[in-house]
Amino acid sequence: MTTTETLSPPPAGTETPETVRVWLRFVRLQQRLSNGIAAELRAIGLSIPQFDLISTLGEREGITQGELAQRLYVTKGNVSGLVDRLVEAGLVERRAIPGDRRSHALHLTEKGRDHAQRGIAAQRAFVARTLGRLPEEDVAELDRILRAWRDVVRQAG
Repeated sequence: MTTTETLSPPPAGTETPETVRVWLRFVRLQQRLSNGIAAELRAIGLSIPQFDLISTLGEREGITQGELAQRLYVTKGNVSGLVDRLVEAGLVERRAIPGDRRSHALHLTEKGRDHAQRGIAAQRAFVARTLGRLPEEDVAELDRILRAWRDVVRQAG
């Protein structure tokens, strides 16, 4: 039986000072991590959303803006503006899809591939300097806890 199968919804207002403290610690850590990786990416000329987009394209070139929006969990409008800026920067190009006059396939340029590779290297180095310094057992336990928490959040809707 998994952790999430044994959990039932708690009554409203049953959070404890400890759960609130852990929640706040998690939120603050997430913000520090986000700021840290943003600084790393800024050094190579990318924002986090730009890196997310080009690294996703690096894994799956030729997808449409709609497919990209689904993969990034953002709106098509957000992707459209971001793609426009990356096309202007010479990192992404739109290519016509035969038989589809409304959509374009998105591809990285050589410059885009280089930026994606540099971003991935920066991300890996950041993870190694942070999470990578914890003992393997702690990382495994954190992974277990995060998966259980994710499952609870999914159940909560």
